[in-house]
Parts: sequence; structure tokens; C-alpha cells
Amino acid sequence: MSTSLIADAPLTDDELLDRFRPIFERIAEGALEREKVRRVPIEEATWLRDSGFGAIRVPREFGGLGATQRQLFTLLIELGAAESNLVQALRVHFRFTEDRLRERDTERGQFWLRRIADGAIVGNASSEREGNVRGRTNTTLRANGDTFLLNGTKYYSTGSLYADYISVAVTDDDGQRVTALVRSDAPGLRLIDDYSGFGQRTSGSGTTILTDVVVQPQDIIGRQEVQGGQLAGLQLTHLAALSGIVRAAVDETAEFVRRRRRSYSQGNADLPREDPQVQQVIGRVDAVAYATKQIVLGAVGELDAATDARFALRVTAPEDRTPEAEAAVKKLELAAELGAYRAQTTVIDLALRATAEVFEVGGSSALDESLHLDRHWRNARTLSSHNPAIYRERGIGDFVLNGTEPVHVPSVGIAPALAEPGAALATP
Repeated sequence: MSTSLIADAPLTDDELLDRFRPIFERIAEGALEREKVRRVPIEEATWLRDSGFGAIRVPREFGGLGATQRQLFTLLIELGAAESNLVQALRVHFRFTEDRLRERDTERGQFWLRRIADGAIVGNASSEREGNVRGRTNTTLRANGDTFLLNGTKYYSTGSLYADYISVAVTDDDGQRVTALVRSDAPGLRLIDDYSGFGQRTSGSGTTILTDVVVQPQDIIGRQEVQGGQLAGLQLTHLAALSGIVRAAVDETAEFVRRRRRSYSQGNADLPREDPQVQQVIGRVDAVAYATKQIVLGAVGELDAATDARFALRVTAPEDRTPEAEAAVKKLELAAELGAYRAQTTVIDLALRATAEVFEVGGSSALDESLHLDRHWRNARTLSSHNPAIYRERGIGDFVLNGTEPVHVPSVGIAPALAEPGAALATP
């Protein structure tokens, strides 16, 4: 992205919306066609890349737009209304960007931030569908002379089809969890679009096969301490997509009602758009779209505060890094993490109800496959199944009752107690 596009002053919300809304509108125009033929929106992702969307959080001194997280999530909600799959596809990219922002005072952080500003997109290959023991991976990283070789199979590789680089979670020779970064076109790396979920079908969440993929030492990132609030951004990205999905469902259903002329004898008006009960349904789901947006942005505001405070403490003079200063930052991080948990339990419930309720306005006509209104509920249900809300609700309750802070390092796999005898476990 050309630095000539970067203003001296931070861009306002309106300036960012003016910049990206036309692209979102172009993306939305093809939504029904993509759903019909299951076309992965690679071209549309290129429009975003070329506009600098992937670098929106990169500081201006490194070539980005320097937006706040709240500004980013405002745009993600609008992108979610246009194409929720692209929000999910970029989820790990923005998480990776945040991780590098946390270390923007280092050579590595600055290197990657500049690379992202130049248009690089980072995808994900972390989860393994079966066989791995919880807390470790079956994917391996083995020394091979001056380099390393990466071998294994990943699933749920969200965003990989859109990415220039893949962030691979792997266990090294010492049994430690590390991240290996490889180009998506590296020899031995194969991406398969075989995701079989009934929603978010073009998020690029299929299989990644790694066969002796060469990794340079500088492209291995060791396990980093996870601060409270660091995982909140990942969850809030899903919630931003959900809020956008509800907005799209409302807008498309309202347009359907405006065109509709058939009405029921037991109805309250000759035209559905004039029926008070139909108006009530539309009004209620429109309120959900508004409320979910405000809930997400409120939680993101807490995340902004925690992120800024953590970096300020990192770069402050050593004598000012007192236990009291650390405690103050951790308090903000805990608030951000709990805010994401609370937002998740609320937004999911509202979004699922709203995307089902829109069908009340049109009878069987609303089920016509050409409308694809069902995709909104399917996409919402799919996103809602990530990081099950039942565990978030229990975590909130445990904190309220007992002061127990949320677990910041979730992992999925076979429980260690059920693993085969002798299986080596990574450090938790």
C-alpha cells in the first residue's frame, strides 16, 4: 500500500467508511450468486487487499492506516453484512497483526507490520480434526541442518485460501508449542477447499497438508505469554460477523416485504408492508441488528483500552513498571476478556433468534431458494458454534461467584488422561 495514501492526522470513522463502503457494496452485490454456486470470494478479497484493508491497524509510521480496534470492528460489522465469510477468513490475520503490534518496538514486530502494510495476508492452520492430545499437535517441526521441516495435516484452516502466509501451530523437537510461518505457495504445502459445514461455506476453513515444508529459523515464533484480553479479539471478530449477518437479514427481508403483494385473510392490511404485525417483526429484528453492533463495539472499546495500556507499560521506563502498574493493566485486560465473554453469550442468542424470526413475515414465500434467506441463520449458527457459549457462561458465573479468572489458553483434542500410554505431551 502506498504511503502517499496516509494522512498526517488519524482517519475519522467517516473517512474510513467513505473509503471502504463502496468496496463492501461491490462485495454484497455478488452475495447471492456466490451462495448459489459456492464460489470462494477470492477476487473480492483482492479488492480488500488492494484497498489497504488488511493493514488498517498497522501504525502509519509502518505504512498502514493506524485505525483503532473500535474503528476496525465498525468496518468488520459492515463487511459482515456484505460477506460474513470474509470477516471469518481475516480473523487470524487481524489476530496476527495485533500480536505484532504488541511487539512493535522490536525488529520482528516492525518487519511484519511493514510486510502487512505492503499487502501480505496471514491465514491459519492450527486445529487438527482428530488424534492430537489436548495441549499438543501431531504436526511436527524438526531440525534439518540450518532450517526446519514441517510435516502434518490441519483442518479448519480458516482464511488459508486467501492468504500469502500461513501461521501453523506445531510442536517442536522439545515438545514446545510454537508458530511456524510459511508461504501459502511453499513447496510441499497443499490447501484443500473441503470444509463441510452447512454455514460459512466459503471461509477457506478446509484442510492444509504439510509435507517437508521448509521453515527458516527467523520464521518460528516461540510460545508467548497470553495476556488477559488477547483472545477477546478473536471472539469479538465472530461477533462482529454475527452483527453484520443480522443487519443483512433485516435489510433483505425488508426488501422482500416491500415487494410482496400477497397477504393473508387473517392479516391486518392488504399489503404486508402495512400490516402492523409484520412491521413489528421487522422492527424487532432491526433493533437486534442495532443492539448487537453496540454490544460488540462496547466490548471492543474495553479491548482498545487494555491493548493501549499493555503497550504503554511495555515501553515505559523500568522504574515505572511497578507491581501497581502491572495490576492496573491486568485489571483492564480482565475486563476486556470478561466483556468478550458477556458479549458472546448475549449476541449469539439475539442473532440466532433474529435470523430465524425474519421468516415470520412471508409464509412459505420467504422459503424460496432464490432468496437464500436461510444462509443468514446457517452462517450465524456456524459462527456461534465456535468456542461454545456454554463454557463462556460457566466461566462468567465462576468469576462472579468465586473470583476465578477465565482460562486464557484453550485447546482442543483428546484429554491427556485418555491418550495412549507413553504419548509425549507438550508443556501446557
